[in-house]
Amino acid sequence: MKFPSPLVPATLIRRYKRFLADCLLEDGREVTAHCANPGSMMGLAEPGMKIWLEPNDDPKKKLKFGWRLVDHENEHFTGVDTSVPNRALRAALEARSVAGLGEYHTVRAEVKYGENSRIDFLLEGPGLTYVEVKSVTLSRQPGLAEFPDSVTARGTKHLGELAKVVGQGHRAVMLYLVQRTDCDRFDLARDIDPTYAAAFVDARAAGVDLIVLGTQISPDGIHVAAPLASLA
Repeated sequence: MKFPSPLVPATLIRRYKRFLADCLLEDGREVTAHCANPGSMMGLAEPGMKIWLEPNDDPKKKLKFGWRLVDHENEHFTGVDTSVPNRALRAALEARSVAGLGEYHTVRAEVKYGENSRIDFLLEGPGLTYVEVKSVTLSRQPGLAEFPDSVTARGTKHLGELAKVVGQGHRAVMLYLVQRTDCDRFDLARDIDPTYAAAFVDARAAGVDLIVLGTQISPDGIHVAAPLASLA
């Protein structure tokens, strides 16, 4: 998935109210960017970090920049926009290039199911497969990506919904897309949300499948890459 508009480099001044970030452009201008990430962004929102913003000229948008990447300045990047994984993954699913999910001929997004829930992707043929997607950006140890970065009651609910789907005779997949290029392993952040970790164990015992995928990230775009090892 290529970014619709070329990204511009900036320096993070501060992130606040979860969805706002004050940034300093290279030309000296201070701008406020939209931060499409409701999580804690632990380790990714420190003042002074190099980041990349996507400008827009949409008259309907109050903020003219969106925060897309953290540049770790060692040829590695983290994607911080939580809407990106679904867009990138949809393209990969439709191209039938996702390992373990390449046999389906129909890809539907945001389909209602369960108790007031929407599944990220419903794949059809053969049978039905429900795919829930989570963006992974936390890394507290070199090479290890973790989820979640804050307590997520919504994520816990989704795991329960997937377990019920399996009980109804369908396939269900919990898919973690690691939006970091500096990690090659994945695990749960059990200390951050023990309830989510317990729900994950229950979902796996119920038959929910697990897929962890890496990404290729640059200021040009984000693309789904090869599977990563999971310790979960």
